[in-house]
Amino acid sequence: MIQTPTSPETETLLISLPSTIGLYVTQEQFAALAAANPDLTLERTAQGELIVNPPTGWETGERNWSISGELYLWWRNSGEPGKAFDSSTGFILPNGATRSPDASWVSRERWEALTPEQKGTFANICPDFVVELRSSSDSLKSLQAKMREYKDNGARLGWLIEPQQRRVEIYRPELAVEVLENPTQLSGEAVIPDFVLNLHRVWDLKLSA
Repeated sequence: MIQTPTSPETETLLISLPSTIGLYVTQEQFAALAAANPDLTLERTAQGELIVNPPTGWETGERNWSISGELYLWWRNSGEPGKAFDSSTGFILPNGATRSPDASWVSRERWEALTPEQKGTFANICPDFVVELRSSSDSLKSLQAKMREYKDNGARLGWLIEPQQRRVEIYRPELAVEVLENPTQLSGEAVIPDFVLNLHRVWDLKLSA
């Protein structure tokens, strides 16, 4: 099954599908599809459903850039601990889903424990830290399900950021979701020490112009 995020406007997407592709795709078929469609961000559910994510609008792109940039600066200034990734990176989670967080980080210890095969095109690991940024066309329910999936598969800290509502949901293992209304910053806590995201650049794009 091919899913596309809900949107107030209908958009035509062209995707190259080999004739051997059915309603559900295997990991091997998914890798081939991703290679054939480099301009799209593709994801795969644990059941094998293909999700097509079209390019984002400029507002979401700028906000994503700001978040990824802050994560990169923390990573570089902290001596490059572990691995930091942007929204184009896919990971094969333990449940078999292939997901692409908007920003993510994997600890050095967990990354180095992977075999060369597990570090294939899509690394077989769930990041320790994940960020999902909600755009105006994203379903909140689907993003919340995605955050729970990250948590259930090994993420130690997750942020679901909603710029339109200035709202953040924080996901931690074995804890209830914490909801913050109009916070000014977020802390990486013990998972990514000393990382602080200033949300003014995310809430108000004029401040980052």
